[in-house]
Amino acid sequence: MNAEERQLAEMLHRVTPEPPREVTVEDIAFRLAGGTRRPSRRGRGWVPVLAAASVVVVAGASAGIATALSSHHSPAGRPQDGTSSAPASSPPASTTPTSPSTSNGPTWPPEQVADGMWGAELINRQTFTQASLVAGDGSLYAFSPGFLDRISPVTGNVLTQVPYDSPISGFPNRPVLTGNTVWVLSSYAGSSVVLSGYNGRSLALAGTVTVPVSGQLSSAPQGVLTSGSGGYLYVAAGSAIAVVNPQTLQVIRQIPVSGTVSSVAVSPDGSKVYAASGVLQLTAYAPATGARLGSSAMSGLGSSAGNLVATSGGVWGTVGIGMSESVWFAPDGDLSRVVRVSQGPGAGLDSVPSYSGGVVWIGGSQQLVCANPATGQTMLTAVIPTDNGIAEYFGTITVAGGRTYALFRNQAAQQSGVATLTPPATCSG
Repeated sequence: MNAEERQLAEMLHRVTPEPPREVTVEDIAFRLAGGTRRPSRRGRGWVPVLAAASVVVVAGASAGIATALSSHHSPAGRPQDGTSSAPASSPPASTTPTSPSTSNGPTWPPEQVADGMWGAELINRQTFTQASLVAGDGSLYAFSPGFLDRISPVTGNVLTQVPYDSPISGFPNRPVLTGNTVWVLSSYAGSSVVLSGYNGRSLALAGTVTVPVSGQLSSAPQGVLTSGSGGYLYVAAGSAIAVVNPQTLQVIRQIPVSGTVSSVAVSPDGSKVYAASGVLQLTAYAPATGARLGSSAMSGLGSSAGNLVATSGGVWGTVGIGMSESVWFAPDGDLSRVVRVSQGPGAGLDSVPSYSGGVVWIGGSQQLVCANPATGQTMLTAVIPTDNGIAEYFGTITVAGGRTYALFRNQAAQQSGVATLTPPATCSG
């Protein structure tokens, strides 16, 4: 090796001590790319691209490489494989956000998803919690293991992150945005629910709200926090829906509900708040007064409903688990006219509806559907590809700045991250 390579090898050895051996430029490239040599997928995997990108870094100035090494091994940053060493308990309110990304450009170059529908392209290669991707205030937000992340919709870089562990493991519950604040559940047990709000840019803690619980909390809470017109928050609080003013950090109303609420949603015009309870009761209330506006039921089910989404034409939700999970649509919130829209993916994956860009999206591991929010009719269906017979996953579709995003997972190739899609004009709202 030449003098520059030897200097870089010595620097790397000081950062990550190991038994003395000759270190090549290729070794340094893989270290900077994440330290793991994973098999590429169909000849187009990430490793060759990452190695090439790292060689470019190696060719840079020594000071720049030292900075990159220091950042890569910093305790504040998340490992490149998306795992986290954060404690399992919820972080204290004083936790300081970190900024793991120091570049204005993409950390990794975009990669086309092989056989992907609608021009699917990966712009981020980290692991995120299913059904947690949302958009707002010019950013994407999602949960990763041990963190709440703010993601650039342009580069895919994680711009800011704050330690966070969901108090509801195993059930889909997304961050909720009101204005420039991101709200999450920081406690969901016992006699109270605690909401925490974070600044949408810095992820600094903006405030907390403690919500009293009426009766018992749901044992299957799926989509228990949402927002509505006026910027109010609505949270399932046992046998009540709590209405929270995020500006004053006060609970302004408790709407009594018959049964235990497992999910809530607010109509786009703000005239109704819906609650799912039992197996399965769907009830509508007037948000301003708490007056009951109507109720309907679906019989013959074996599990609670969840993941409610309200649109101009009615209410969407899920019922069941695994391969028996399905997404349904109730016109005008009337379960007596309910129709099944899609079947769940199974294999431990979630298929939940999302309403973004004027369209209802339903992903999973079989089909990606865009549907009309007014009629519930499917407008277009795309087949989700497989890799060596193993289903891939596209879920939690969200639209921001005219671009469409999804969480992607390929278990066969051990790939995951944020993908961009370019749906046909048929799927425009």
